[in-house]
Amino acid sequence: MGFQPEKEISAQELAERLQSGEVLNIVDVREDMEWEEGHIRGAKHIPLGQLPERCEELDPEQEWFVVCRSGGRSGLACELLSEAGYKVVNMTGGLLAWRGELV
Repeated sequence: MGFQPEKEISAQELAERLQSGEVLNIVDVREDMEWEEGHIRGAKHIPLGQLPERCEELDPEQEWFVVCRSGGRSGLACELLSEAGYKVVNMTGGLLAWRGELV
């Protein structure tokens, strides 16, 4: 059985929290081309393949919401970050399920 993130959030729930004014740490692990097509305002972009060498860019004391296109890569990113001691939440359904604004 594959890794199951300890914490998950739906795209709708994350969008509602952002719309209510909450400041959340979001990391988008999609590829450059996907990122350029649209992303969540304020998200940090680190493609999944670069995450092992760039995870030090993320504050391990903060909780990070991990986003990708459909929820698969973000699940892998959550596994990697969780094993490194980060507090992570996987956004299920990815940006395919996102109904909020993209920039």
